[in-house]
Amino acid sequence: MTVMDKFKLDGKVAYVTGAAQGIGEALATGLAEAGADVAIVDINQEKAEAAAKRIAEATGRKTKAYAVDVTDPENAGKLVDQVVADFGGLHAAFHNAGMAHNVPAEDLSVEDWHKMINLNMHAVFYGTQAAGRYMLENGGGSIVNTGSMSASIVNVPQPQIHYNTSKAGVVHMSKSFAVEWATRGVRVNTISPGYIATELLQSAELAPLREEWESVTPQRRLGQAEELAGIAVYLASDASTFATGSDFIVDGGYTAV
Repeated sequence: MTVMDKFKLDGKVAYVTGAAQGIGEALATGLAEAGADVAIVDINQEKAEAAAKRIAEATGRKTKAYAVDVTDPENAGKLVDQVVADFGGLHAAFHNAGMAHNVPAEDLSVEDWHKMINLNMHAVFYGTQAAGRYMLENGGGSIVNTGSMSASIVNVPQPQIHYNTSKAGVVHMSKSFAVEWATRGVRVNTISPGYIATELLQSAELAPLREEWESVTPQRRLGQAEELAGIAVYLASDASTFATGSDFIVDGGYTAV
């Protein structure tokens, strides 16, 4: 088998949460382009179905939309069971659903703290545990969680202590899962993006911040969601069988300076 053969995902099944748009859709598209059948998971059924249709038409792979509130712990196991029933298995699980919010630390409400932690960290635990349980009993697999460069640095000038904390938790939690399962065929890694030009970051009100972010990023630009697809394919594929417990920071050099 050649190196390029190892990157192929033919015959593999993956799901991606938060996949109706932005980074999640880009990850799902990349997986499908590499040959995987992909379950598109999002809280918004209409948007998930639209994304699933776009990906299927572009790649010719099987897709299916699932409307799931990932903050409900009971839904994690139900999702795995349904994907396995619909697709015949599960080889890669991407937990990407998340949110961002800026507010000064002294003004942050308990409600907003819990909302951030519930979606960005607790939901990732529920999903990783559920996918891992299936994979441990069915020949192994790859789990990839979306972290952030904010797990390693404190962004400026925007105040986001709850976001930074949630992403640091995701990265270290993923490492902990990885070590526990390292000899049992289940790999767990994180992809930690820098500033990515999603629809949210392209909004007019963020223009001043966007200029500052670009000025302190060595590549002097925001990343594109599609630029994360390659690492997603690598981590889902047999090309990465010795990679586990790693945090892959993709940030245009931001954390290097």
